[in-house]
Amino acid sequence: MGSSSRSSRGSRGQSSTKQMIESLRNHTVNTLTELCRIERAAVSCETEEEMQAFQEPLAAAWDNYVISNQLLLELRGLTRNYPVSSSLVEEARLLVAEDPSSARSWNMAWLCLVKIRDAGLILTCAQAESQKPEMWGGRHPSPEEAEQLTRCFVYEWTQAIDKMLRHWRAAPIWY
Repeated sequence: MGSSSRSSRGSRGQSSTKQMIESLRNHTVNTLTELCRIERAAVSCETEEEMQAFQEPLAAAWDNYVISNQLLLELRGLTRNYPVSSSLVEEARLLVAEDPSSARSWNMAWLCLVKIRDAGLILTCAQAESQKPEMWGGRHPSPEEAEQLTRCFVYEWTQAIDKMLRHWRAAPIWY
């Protein structure tokens, strides 16, 4: 009885693993929360074979999450008062692509979020955005106005990046 229970549980686990991998391949899962849930399941696989089965689809799903602008959309959902600029995510993505140490992780979203935080991209992009005349109804802002808007951007964008990074208890990196 114990062995049939064990094999039943194993086949359910294999079925669940196959379903998760298929959802990654089909991009039916494309939110931070759901991708992190699957990532946690992948990292806690019992066999090396299962872990390897997740590697390519999981990496591709994270790439798609960033490239399809889902990361940007979720960041904008967290920054409703001062929406994150697309240039923030794009600049991070370019820096990640140029950084040889990025090969340490399969997770493009995490790499971009860390790059945004650690490379000072928030301040740089916030300053650039606050200077744009389109932010001011077509006129050029005074230095004080631009500085005030920069502070608002920096505060809200930093909060959003920190909130998203809290989805990972440990860095998703290869050991």
